Amino acid sequence: MTELLLIINLAGQRVAIPAEDVEAVVEIEGLTPIPRAAEHVAGLAALRSRVLTVIDCSASIELGRSCTEGPREAIVVEADGHPYALLVETVEDVIEFSGEVRPVRTALAGGWRRVATGMVEAGDDLLLLVDTQALLVGPAAVAA
Repeated sequence: MTELLLIINLAGQRVAIPAEDVEAVVEIEGLTPIPRAAEHVAGLAALRSRVLTVIDCSASIELGRSCTEGPREAIVVEADGHPYALLVETVEDVIEFSGEVRPVRTALAGGWRRVATGMVEAGDDLLLLVDTQALLVGPAAVAA
């Protein structure tokens, strides 16, 4: 069965996410901070009359906060009926994937290990397949 994957750059790495998880690719600016929010929650943003909780994916994979100044590319996903924006460096392409998801056979740093679901072949590249729901949860849920 053929599946669509969205290729993105996240924390300096090309990775893939299932396109079925993605509602939209947007540009986010004008974040409103949320007092006492988890470290990986960058703030709130408005998009087409909806309020999005914005997740800093670099912080979610425990690589420190990314720059949230100015416009940023984001992927809109939904969880439990609520919209979220996942901040990414860039969105590259959508590709068809009909191969097999391979197990990760290399040591991954803590945050990457938590969000990785396997490896996929994209042309000549082998990319990490990332779980968007794990990015939403962030590192605090694992520690709790």
